[in-house]
Amino acid sequence: MPVPASPPLSSSPESPRFHPHAKGKNIRLDAQLRRATRKNSFCNGITFSQQPVCLYEKVHLRLSGVHTGWSGALRFGFTSLDPGELAMADIPKYACPDLVTRQGYWAKALPERLAACDNVLAFWADRHGRVFYTVNEGEPVLFHCGLSIGCPLWAIIDIYGITQEVTLLGEFVQLLKRPKFLTSAAAKMASLQFSNYHQLSPCSSSSSTSSSIPSSSTSIISQRSTRGVPLTLDADMRFNTVHGADVVLSSDRTVACIHFLDSSRTLVFSDRPVRLGESLYVEVGHLGLPYFGALLFGMTSCDPGTLHTGELPADPDVLLDRKEYWVMYRGFPSPGPGDVLSFTMLDNGEVHHGVNGAAHGRLLCVDSSQVLWAFFTLHGAVNRLKILGNNSDLAFSVNRSSSASESSLGGLEHSLECDSYLCCSSVTAPSSPLSLPVSPSLSFPEVPISNKSSECTVCFDQEVDTVIYTCGHMCLCNDCGLKLKKQKNTCCPICRRPIKDVIKTYRP
Repeated sequence: MPVPASPPLSSSPESPRFHPHAKGKNIRLDAQLRRATRKNSFCNGITFSQQPVCLYEKVHLRLSGVHTGWSGALRFGFTSLDPGELAMADIPKYACPDLVTRQGYWAKALPERLAACDNVLAFWADRHGRVFYTVNEGEPVLFHCGLSIGCPLWAIIDIYGITQEVTLLGEFVQLLKRPKFLTSAAAKMASLQFSNYHQLSPCSSSSSTSSSIPSSSTSIISQRSTRGVPLTLDADMRFNTVHGADVVLSSDRTVACIHFLDSSRTLVFSDRPVRLGESLYVEVGHLGLPYFGALLFGMTSCDPGTLHTGELPADPDVLLDRKEYWVMYRGFPSPGPGDVLSFTMLDNGEVHHGVNGAAHGRLLCVDSSQVLWAFFTLHGAVNRLKILGNNSDLAFSVNRSSSASESSLGGLEHSLECDSYLCCSSVTAPSSPLSLPVSPSLSFPEVPISNKSSECTVCFDQEVDTVIYTCGHMCLCNDCGLKLKKQKNTCCPICRRPIKDVIKTYRP
């Protein structure tokens, strides 16, 4: 398929200016066309850039005037239509929704909490048709998708609501001044990662092998052990052969790298489901090039082997609309190169994670009754991921949160009447600090053991006495269950399946 022509990537030497004629009727421009002020009312404040904006060029503007008497804030985005061809009568009161419902216009609102006076907003578009923005040079935020990049783009700035005046700053700043050079460098670096990782692969623990370990590999193993990686890990988990189009895997499928700095289709999956009580260890890598990035982790009941590369979207949130079970977390702080992340799925459905051996608590709650695969997306600086291995003996580690202990005690309370539990309790985790000594002569207490799982997950007051239909989970009291049932499009708090009915249960 031929690649569509895109706007030039070289930045314009001219300072950015507002279009002198394409503007709302309440807009007043200064003589230099750098400052736009809205007079009267809270609308009719649409403005455009005078010149097209190139891909990867940042439009910087200062919110130089804010009036708190209104509601809502600045709207911004891009258009593929030349604003110079717009008549005054064609410019509506509002960019959203009036303008964006027309073909060739893309804009959204800046959150009001970010629209403080003198804040500096920067936004830009990339070659995938995505719009990002930052406030005061903070972390970039994905703002919009689906722009048409096969034609010139002009900036849209709607001075709306509490935003009363904006000032364009300096020149359009280009993120990648030599994109072809950086792209080829990134691709070359990505190809080198595999050979480097091959040299750093964990070696056998046998004495015959250890004598031939290179000093560099020994130092790497020592470094990883200081980052909380167990000395012995199972190596039966790889990345699945089905992955995003912008990902390349090593020959043994333990390393995933992205092709380019601005790659978007970067989904990778585990090649088998994650077992209950299993910990997965991955190592984060960087190419060392200045670029923002983020790591996303999730779990799904969808067997990735049934998917095709063309089905994997650039925006992982699209997966939430599929019929399978998908849950994801994207709030990771930016990891450093060489950081080791661990992910453990407990029996109660909680997924815990750690960084360099330090436990960071619960990350997700999933439906542990389903078979679940792990998946990741890589972006920007986080452009390399290596599966170090997995360990199934950490489910009862003392480093787990108290919820794991509570879950174990809850399971004990439920099973005290079963002789079979007394027979196998010491076999489940023979070295577990949480295993309780039991014997056939154990006398059972009259008072039931406290179990937080008996509390309603909504009100945390009444006991759980209601079954959710059709998933069968019990996590609600009857009052909260009936309230949820009356609402539209409600889902189970555990598995997020639709609630069709709630059934009250009665205990003897």
